[in-house]
Amino acid sequence: MTTTVQVPTYGLYIDGRWKEKQETFEVLNKYNQTTIAHVASAEKQDVDEAVASAKQALKLPLSPYERFTYLKKAAELLIKRKEEVANVLVQEVGKPITESLGEVERAAQTLEISAEEAKRIHGEGVPVEAAPGSETRQAYTKRVPVGVVAAITPFNVPLNLVCHKIGPALASGNSVILKPAEVTSISAIILMQIFEEVGLPRGRFNLITGNGAKTGEWLLENEDVNMFTFTGSPRVGKLIREKAGLRKVSLELGNNSATIVHNDADIVQAATLCAQKSFNNAGQVCISVQRVYVQEEIYEKFLDQMKKVTESLEIGDPSQSATQIGPMIAEKEAIRVEQWVNEAVSHGAKIESGGKRDGVFFAPTILTNVDDSMKVCRQEVFGPVVAVSTYRDEEEVISRVNDSIYGLQAGLFTNSLSFAMKAAEKIEVGGLIINDTSGYRVDQMPYGGLKQSGSGKEGPKYAIEEMTEEKIVVFNL
Repeated sequence: MTTTVQVPTYGLYIDGRWKEKQETFEVLNKYNQTTIAHVASAEKQDVDEAVASAKQALKLPLSPYERFTYLKKAAELLIKRKEEVANVLVQEVGKPITESLGEVERAAQTLEISAEEAKRIHGEGVPVEAAPGSETRQAYTKRVPVGVVAAITPFNVPLNLVCHKIGPALASGNSVILKPAEVTSISAIILMQIFEEVGLPRGRFNLITGNGAKTGEWLLENEDVNMFTFTGSPRVGKLIREKAGLRKVSLELGNNSATIVHNDADIVQAATLCAQKSFNNAGQVCISVQRVYVQEEIYEKFLDQMKKVTESLEIGDPSQSATQIGPMIAEKEAIRVEQWVNEAVSHGAKIESGGKRDGVFFAPTILTNVDDSMKVCRQEVFGPVVAVSTYRDEEEVISRVNDSIYGLQAGLFTNSLSFAMKAAEKIEVGGLIINDTSGYRVDQMPYGGLKQSGSGKEGPKYAIEEMTEEKIVVFNL
């Protein structure tokens, strides 16, 4: 007897109500390519309704303590549904179950931190009375919500990166319109259900799903959107900045993350961490290790250990607890990575491990004998590929790390305080991680890059500063 699995259909969420649409798109299980959901495809009218709802919601006050309460309850409910939501991530992202459980836990923590920060938003006294002629005046600053925030999020960390935008936006008193990535929309829909269940007032959080280019354009055309917060490609980030005009924009874009391994480092630790952080989520993480620079005299020992760890990684069904590497988000992306690797090999690179594609899977790959001009070094691979090179001295490696259009995060393994301090001063990144890889992040830290890695910071406390305006109040007493 054949059992038919019912595929759910999800609508938009606008002004506190779910809205069905005739036109939908499929979300696929990235491991077996079966359809796991049909999701509503928004039209321009839906986007404008969501913006109008978000604007109207701002007319009803929502105190800092109320914001705290809603966010805290949402965090608690998300943890209660951890297993369910993690299994959704396994299917719609192809992320291994252990990583997926970790993402749900981190997403709940991001909401909890945002809740706490809702009660800490503050200004400061400004001594205007010190100015000649202003002796009878006193002043202070306060932070006020920017208004309607449009949050556009990527496929690779589709729950926690949504929480990094929704949490601070709500905590700071804004209303939000969320546009998640099409291929990973379900986790965002579940988060919307959670906020509906905890009773968040209507209009404060609206969900729009559908074609990214079209909905993004419609949001940009609507002048009632006060701020855009976007995580994704530099190409789209530039487009948003150009079209947003004078409105606020926060961008988290690409990177080709570098990690340096100096000759005084713990080689086994460095090689193990580099292997683990090059390939998590099949390398589809902005701060995944992509370039490793190893000082010449320890290169062979480092490479042997990194290959050993890499070749021990379990590849396969992401629903299985033993799996460490799952499929990429789509076969076309695996094909692209394969092409980049083959191009590097044709220019002299050597495959030390991996290099093979099997449908949507690409094996964890270590390349050596690379040149910094190769695509696998210059651009963002966003796949399970890492290039390992040697360097002679500190100045050389700092220069090579900086020779990039990106500057999100970098790692440095060393026991030399002077080198660590020099690197902290000279390496052009938003975050330098000492004795760990570029791939380290916790959710309360400021996170954001330089150059084409974007502008603005994430981390609830720091995102709240981006999502509020500073106002000065002056009294003439």
